Amino acid sequence: MDYFAHETAIIDANCNIGKGTKIWHFSHIMSNCIIGESCNLGQNVVISPDVILGKNVKVQNNVSIYTGVICEDDVFLGPSMVFTNVINPRSAVIRKNEYLKTIVKKGATIGANATVVCGNTIGEFAFIGAGAVVTKEVLPYALVVGNPSKQIGWVSEFGHRLEFNEQGFATCKESGEEYQLKGNNVEKL
Repeated sequence: MDYFAHETAIIDANCNIGKGTKIWHFSHIMSNCIIGESCNLGQNVVISPDVILGKNVKVQNNVSIYTGVICEDDVFLGPSMVFTNVINPRSAVIRKNEYLKTIVKKGATIGANATVVCGNTIGEFAFIGAGAVVTKEVLPYALVVGNPSKQIGWVSEFGHRLEFNEQGFATCKESGEEYQLKGNNVEKL
């Protein structure tokens, strides 16, 4: 094994787990998952069948990632955040063929106790605040908070709020990287 799994973790058949990944206490990795290199799956994490996680994905304690979810490289999933995979679940109605795809793009962060309703895409380097309820698409570099979530600004790839000048330029206070706001889109220069 090129990865670490705590003795209490359960890993079902046909999983592809990348080198350097760590799977901690009481976690369950279900069949046919793809988990990239250097991921960290905290305590009590459940990865449902056919989920795909890219490289360096950090999943904090008590997160369930359901079938239909794809997380690209460098995604951060905060403690106890929630994904859904069916719009109208009912105990007595089987809807396994109705799972909607949710994509979390490269570098995005989803804060503690946030909920992401299925069928949405979280853009590259977006930042979902703690406790937010995401009910629609989130743009790259967007900062969203609240229930239902609303965009209140933009963030850098280092997670700092960007303050754009009149010409539409901003600088990350940590990295010094520059960004440009054009219309309703941010791009790193």
